[in-house]
Amino acid sequence: MEIRCIALDLDFTTLNCQGRLSEAARRALTYAIDRGVHVVVASGRSLYSLPADIREIEGIRYAVTSNGAAVYDLHTGECLKQYKLTKQAVREILRITEGTPAAYEAFIDGKAYAQEEYVRDPLAYGALSAAYVRNTREPVPRFREFLYRNAENLDCVDLVLTDGELKRKLWAQLQEEVPDVYITSSVRSLLEISYRDCGKHSGVKFILEYLGLPRESLAAFGDGDNDAPMLEYAGVGIAVANASAACKAAADRITRSNDEDGVALEIFRLLDGE
Repeated sequence: MEIRCIALDLDFTTLNCQGRLSEAARRALTYAIDRGVHVVVASGRSLYSLPADIREIEGIRYAVTSNGAAVYDLHTGECLKQYKLTKQAVREILRITEGTPAAYEAFIDGKAYAQEEYVRDPLAYGALSAAYVRNTREPVPRFREFLYRNAENLDCVDLVLTDGELKRKLWAQLQEEVPDVYITSSVRSLLEISYRDCGKHSGVKFILEYLGLPRESLAAFGDGDNDAPMLEYAGVGIAVANASAACKAAADRITRSNDEDGVALEIFRLLDGE
């Protein structure tokens, strides 16, 4: 079936390792838009964390953000669909993680907030880019209190961890003991928690229904575990060469890495029938 919609993960997929959109990727996205294809952002980022390189491409209208917790029309600023964590889930997350070395961050209506200590020294908590954290997160002191106060307003809560074994244990415990949550991970240092009906696949499904397009017309690109369900859902799921094992297993094919313009290569192949 003809590709009518392309869903793009951003970090380490469409963007290079410097967090920028290469000229080849920009040309490919513009080419797709000019062909009448809907190019959709599908990111773990919050709305106001989306990079200028993406937002300045006028033809990109829709964005699935916060791992599917919110879907936006970027042209009007309207939130088309949104999920919030339940108050009970937030309290249980805080109970289970109390006393752990995890740092917290949270998204509220497209804005990112984070624990003050984490923003001060992101690398100490395992962040991949200190500049990205400092440029996109508003530091908040006494963050657990902030989460309690905003327990009914949260799009999602992220745990930032350096210990992989602790991450696995917390994931299992949260999954077992906290009702109504969707848990995923985009990079090794993050555990991302949102409402049970979230997920990039959920957000992209909503956009396809909104546009009246079948899932077979969707091509989706990703690199992380949080992209795997979206790639499975798409008519064509494509993982970059630097993707996680779970993402690659969910893909129909694997392209070159994000630093080798794998997304651009596959867009031209998809649209030109090569």
